[in-house]
Amino acid sequence: MQKKDTFSIPEIHEDFRINNQSLDKIGLQRIAYNFIKEGEFYEQEVGNFLLDWLNDKDHIIVQTSGSTGTPKKIKVYKQHMINSAKATGAFFKVEEGTTALLCLPAAYIAGKMMLVRAMVLGWKIDLVPPKTNPLDTVYKQYDFCAMVPLQLDNSINRLHLLKKLIVGGGKVSENLKELVQGIKTKIFETYGMTETVTHIAARRINPKKKDKKDAKYFRALPNITLSIDERNCLMIKAPQLNEETIITNDVVELKTYKRFSWKGRFDNVINSGGIKLYPEEIETKLQLLIGHRFFIAGVPDNVLGDKVVLLIERSLDITAKEKLKEAIQHLSILTKYEIPKEIHFLPQFIETDTGKVQRNKTLELIYDERS
Repeated sequence: MQKKDTFSIPEIHEDFRINNQSLDKIGLQRIAYNFIKEGEFYEQEVGNFLLDWLNDKDHIIVQTSGSTGTPKKIKVYKQHMINSAKATGAFFKVEEGTTALLCLPAAYIAGKMMLVRAMVLGWKIDLVPPKTNPLDTVYKQYDFCAMVPLQLDNSINRLHLLKKLIVGGGKVSENLKELVQGIKTKIFETYGMTETVTHIAARRINPKKKDKKDAKYFRALPNITLSIDERNCLMIKAPQLNEETIITNDVVELKTYKRFSWKGRFDNVINSGGIKLYPEEIETKLQLLIGHRFFIAGVPDNVLGDKVVLLIERSLDITAKEKLKEAIQHLSILTKYEIPKEIHFLPQFIETDTGKVQRNKTLELIYDERS
């Protein structure tokens, strides 16, 4: 289907509010200019996006995070963003009148989509700085919010202010999942990417006891069909979000065309002695042993092909390193192939602008150590 260069933006929903102000297109343009001219940096980002949204182009240009490759700019069509907003509204039951909190930067797709949902669905959305502890200065309750895992980790004691929370932009750790059990807020881990206009699937990470059995599976949003390729990597058919079938590098276990569990990244797979190992699965098993940020990777080995190594973000402590080695050796849930052959302590991991660990670049620091 040939797309037009110009696009007529739908009317702003009559229930839409931003920082308690009711705005039509003209009012929204005015507040956008005001944010750019007089606002804080995060408000300037909001202002810039609103002006992009209100122009007559049929698309916006969005920067990817770069966590799984080189950051790049891609074209996202506004109609696809509107379709995504409506799917989110139906899936999470957050329609007109929803009170929402934006605590993500509007420079990236997740923050932009919170604003689109508000304008399309008729939400009352408030803005706060996108910092690691966004609820610290919040004193009212909201129906809906989106965070990254680090923000959730720093907001545990104030989650009573949120009725529903979606968490994306990185895997939610087992430790963090344990911390939110029993909390009344409905918390969902989401799966998606810039190319799918944020999330296309979600799963509840603090479900009621009767629903725990099914909680390992992500469930697709409306109008999305899932399949796998010969690598067992997820394929996403979402014609309302992207005209092409999206082939990912995410290895999954596909339960149905609507449900899957995530195993790891195909490009992270370690082939050690002919055995395929998924770093993310090993990390899940090690999370209860390691209190610092860490990840598993494979490095070349003359005998095994690749060997498993463990990188931990902390200052060097020989005693702690030896104790950890011993604890890992006695961890019964690890197979002999999954036990790290080396452990490296690094003072700081290399991150993307959005705080995601860049595994390959961080791994290079090991070779810098040795040279």
